[in-house]
Amino acid sequence: MTSRTVPSRGRRVSDRGRYGGLNRERVLAAALDVVDREGLSALSMRRLGAELDVEAMALYRYAAGKEALLDGLVEALYLELEESLEAAAASAAGEGAGEPAPWRDELHRIAQEGRRVSLAHPQVVPLLATRMLAVPLARRPLAVLRFHERLLALFDRAGLDDRTAALLLQAVTGWLLGCILVELRAMVDNPEEPEPAFRLGLHLMPAQELPRLRAWTP
Repeated sequence: MTSRTVPSRGRRVSDRGRYGGLNRERVLAAALDVVDREGLSALSMRRLGAELDVEAMALYRYAAGKEALLDGLVEALYLELEESLEAAAASAAGEGAGEPAPWRDELHRIAQEGRRVSLAHPQVVPLLATRMLAVPLARRPLAVLRFHERLLALFDRAGLDDRTAALLLQAVTGWLLGCILVELRAMVDNPEEPEPAFRLGLHLMPAQELPRLRAWTP
C-alpha cells in the first residue's frame, strides 16, 4: 500500500481506496465519472477523494490541483477515444481485413468515434477548447498528442505533403470540435413546458426580425 506524509498533520495518508491502489488513469476516470454525473462545478480534490474513498491529500501525486484535474479530464476523454480506436483496429485485424481502409474512410471513422466519445461526456467538451487555449502544444496530455500523431500518420499514408497535412490537421480538428460544440448548444428554454413552441421559447424571439429562425428551430 502506497502512502505519503501530510506535513500539517504528521501522519501517513494512504492512496488505497475502495477501488484498490490508485494510479493516474484510475484517478482521471473517477474525475470523469464525477463530472459526467454532477458537472464541472462539483469537481474538487475533496470531492474526488470522497469518490475514491481516500483523503484529498493522497491525490496530489496524480494531479497538482484543480487546473491539473481539468487537463486530466481532457486526457481521460482522449484516452477513452484512443482505446476505442485501438479496439476497432484490433477487431479489423482479427477479421483479416487485409489492406487498410482508404484514408478518407479511416478519417471519417476517426471523426465519428471522436464525436461519439465527446457526446458521451458533454460536460468535458468545453475543456477541449478552453484548455487548449491555456496549455502549449508540447505540454498537452500525451493522449492528445497521440491523436494528432494518428491523424498525421494517416495523412502521410495518403501521400500528402507536410504543409497540406498540417493544414488538414487544423481543419479536421477544428471542424470536429466545432460540430460537437454546435450539437451541444442549449436549445430548450423551459424543460417543464410540454408545448414545443413555449418549450423552446419561440415567443421570446421577434417574429418580424427572425422569421426563418423561428420556423427552423423546432
